[in-house]
Amino acid sequence: MVDKVMSEEAQRVLGRDAQRNNILAARVVAETVKTTLGPKGMDKMLVDRVGNIIVTNDGVTILQEMEIEHPAAKMIVEIAKTQESEVGDGTTTAVMLAGKLLENAEKLLDQKIHPTIITRGYRWAEERAQKILNELAFEINSEEQLKKIAQTAMTGKGAEYLKEKFSEIIVDAVKIVSEKNRVNMENIKIEKQRGGGIEDTELIRGVVIDKERVSIDMPGKVENAKIALIEEALEIKGPETETKISISSPGQLQSFLSQEDDILKSKVETIKNCGANVLVVQKGIDDLVQYYLAKAGIYAARRVSKTDMQNLARATGGKIVSKLSEISSSDLGFAALVEEKKYGEEGMTYVTGCRNPKAITILIRGGTEHVIDEIERAMRDALGDVSAVVKDSKVVAGGGAIEIELCKKLKEFATTLKGRERLAVEEFASAMEFIPTTLAENAGMDPIDVLTELRASHDAANKNAGLNLFTGKIEDTLRQGIIEPLKVKTQAVASASEVAIMILRIDDVIAAKKSKGGGGKIGEMGDYE
Repeated sequence: MVDKVMSEEAQRVLGRDAQRNNILAARVVAETVKTTLGPKGMDKMLVDRVGNIIVTNDGVTILQEMEIEHPAAKMIVEIAKTQESEVGDGTTTAVMLAGKLLENAEKLLDQKIHPTIITRGYRWAEERAQKILNELAFEINSEEQLKKIAQTAMTGKGAEYLKEKFSEIIVDAVKIVSEKNRVNMENIKIEKQRGGGIEDTELIRGVVIDKERVSIDMPGKVENAKIALIEEALEIKGPETETKISISSPGQLQSFLSQEDDILKSKVETIKNCGANVLVVQKGIDDLVQYYLAKAGIYAARRVSKTDMQNLARATGGKIVSKLSEISSSDLGFAALVEEKKYGEEGMTYVTGCRNPKAITILIRGGTEHVIDEIERAMRDALGDVSAVVKDSKVVAGGGAIEIELCKKLKEFATTLKGRERLAVEEFASAMEFIPTTLAENAGMDPIDVLTELRASHDAANKNAGLNLFTGKIEDTLRQGIIEPLKVKTQAVASASEVAIMILRIDDVIAAKKSKGGGGKIGEMGDYE
């Protein structure tokens, strides 16, 4: 009856077929990112329609760049985005767990177990998993451990040989901008510049903006800089409607032109009178204003982004002024040094030596754009991990140790249950082992041997026994400094189980055909938008 009230072009998949279809789509997404997991993970090359290339093993980047159309697969991509925004790392883990939970649920569906029972068991397992994770976590108490967290996050992303230097940069950056155990990531700006090597990457206690001075006649370096931050354009604003001016003599023309010059000159005088020797403008600067500024020995940069203006205000203690005529000396920011630095043809403005820098810049250098972009992704992951620990201060053992212990404890919990939900809890527990087996597989090791050894070690009460992929042995990863933030794991387990439960509850997919003229109908089944 329902089919009769729908469009003839609509396609519908019901019951078990709908579930199989959705589970398959989710598993395909998980399989796509699976090989990127861990320090020995492989990279993906993504090429768009115009030939732009991205080389990465960052899970969320891969999923965002892929043109995914299946609605269930899109739901999996959403949990990767949530993981990225909440923690900044662990996207691959979250996606893989979701795929494995659905794969294991399919076994139960084949045994004629109702999806409602499976989802109830999964909910119980997720609640117990969160408790177990919190019990297994421990507080960190040293800067050295923060560096180890940063190194674990960056390992496998092309930054291994400089991970010690980078971990110092990241920990210092988070410490500078953190206030009362809160870290505002917007205060840490990452700027990229081609030229030099990755080892030239540095932390600048101030702000670097990708703008150079507007005139070569301006000073290239200003010490004891008093910085004016202006929103409005330093130009003569033209009339909004068509306007005619009647001039009847050469004297009137000269007077009109001189008046324009006087207005522009007065703007520069206002800047000089407030004591500024550096000017940063969000909009444009007229050529004549540039000339007068250069003559006055004032350094100026224009068309600076709003974000950079805000970062400069935080770093220098200055105020962003909307109207130039309202500026006063109390609105100026201070920096020990403002200078232009050029690498190749690109010039940048460095604002350093701020009294209380609450906005800082990590400047990444490198030979090619692809390398710089991947280092940036590695740094963002590490920054997310370190800031998560600064907020929460709890970490867990890495290298698959926490997942194996979680699996063991959940299976013990399953033995206390009666009814078919017990089977769902057991499958949830088994899904946790997907992480260590994949880590081993990606490192060229035998996953079955590794899993057997890990299980034996945990059964012998070595709860921190994990896989050290640099030695190829099962070791106490906690003692080896292979640690991860608790928040990465709790968020990944929560997100993965939520999306798995949602997909399992779908028993009917209705899709309308997309009209050729691009009208309001959605694509064919299997050709979703």
